[in-house]
Amino acid sequence: RVFRNESVDATHLAEFHQVEGVIADYGLTLGGLMEFMEIFFNKMGITDLKFKPAYNPYTEPSMEIFSFHKGLNKLVEIGNSGMFRPEMLESMGLPKDMRVYGWGLSLERPTMIKYGISNIRELLGHKVDLNFIER
Repeated sequence: RVFRNESVDATHLAEFHQVEGVIADYGLTLGGLMEFMEIFFNKMGITDLKFKPAYNPYTEPSMEIFSFHKGLNKLVEIGNSGMFRPEMLESMGLPKDMRVYGWGLSLERPTMIKYGISNIRELLGHKVDLNFIER
C-alpha cells in the first residue's frame, strides 16, 4: 500500500497498491524488460502495452507502462520500470557486468482494465458495492 498526495479521480486514489520486483542476470536488455512486461500482462488478458520514457532516480533507462482502457477511452498508466543504474548496484557488491530489471506495477488499474471498471472508486473505498466485487 502506497500513499500519494494527488487529487482523487476516476484513476487516482490517495492510496494505491503496488507489486514490485527485480531480476538480476547477465545480458539483460531494455528490450528484454519490455518483453517480460508484455508476457506478464498478457497472462492477465491485458495486451497492446505502450511504453513511454520516464525519469526514475534509481533506473536508467526508465519507462512508464500504459494500456488502453476501453471504458475511459484512453491510455492508463499501469506500471513503471527500468534498468538499475550501475552506481545503485555497486553498493550491493554485484559484478560490474550484472544487469538488473526493476519495476513497480499497479494492482488497481490493470483490474479496472480487465473488468471494465471505469472508476477506481467502484473497486476500492468505503462506497464499494460488495455485490459488484463478488461477481
